[in-house]
Amino acid sequence: MPSDAPWIVHADFATLVGGIRALLMQALHPGSLAGVAQHSRYEEDPLGRLSGTIRWLTITTFGSKTAIAQEAGRVNRMHTRVTGEYETADGERLSYRAADPHLLLWVHIAFMESFLRAHQNYSKREIPGGADAYVKLWARSVEPLGLKSAPTSEAELLETLEQFKAELVVSERTRSVINWIKRAPLPPLAKPVYALLFQSALASLPRSYREMIGLNGLPLWFTRPVTTSVLRVMRFAIGPESPIEDAARERLIRAGVWNSSNQKGV
Repeated sequence: MPSDAPWIVHADFATLVGGIRALLMQALHPGSLAGVAQHSRYEEDPLGRLSGTIRWLTITTFGSKTAIAQEAGRVNRMHTRVTGEYETADGERLSYRAADPHLLLWVHIAFMESFLRAHQNYSKREIPGGADAYVKLWARSVEPLGLKSAPTSEAELLETLEQFKAELVVSERTRSVINWIKRAPLPPLAKPVYALLFQSALASLPRSYREMIGLNGLPLWFTRPVTTSVLRVMRFAIGPESPIEDAARERLIRAGVWNSSNQKGV
């Protein structure tokens, strides 16, 4: 629904920061890192991998139930092909599957926490129901992927993140991927803005994660006002219209679950 927390958060340009932040977090887990390094063409086609993530986020936020089911089916089929081995923080070799609920949980909470913190730091829009509402409602998005144990409150989210800390590690591969994320091959005109978004993502990470990554970044007190202003300018320049959101609202109106008089200010 347009008044729900996930809709508000995911429609905001702060997700640009959240996406980078989530990739940094995911790189710290050797299982999810192995899946990216071994089964993704991120170096040759960085926008291709990003577009897949954006597609999932967009459809599960604004799409119909049929579209969500179809997208979940696509992701589940893709996950069956992503398998291999990785080395744990203790040096043990473990097999992995992208469909493994444990790895799915890490990927989910990395995205969830990143979008939440990015919005809290770099958006002026209030989250309806606060962080708990966002975590609870967005937990439903991964149920079609077979993940039934996602956190449903901010406290549970923080607890789950803490439980994963012992599994996180920074290897040479981790540093290589993080360095690539920092210096993503983008058009020259886009690089200054991306550099700011990267610094904003880094600044919003907990200190323990930043220390693991080992990168010195700009302080949050600096990135917060600057990035918030830049994102608002970008939104103004592009315009408030969003065909995807508009189509979703019209579908809800036709279904009788959303009143057109409520559209103002959404």
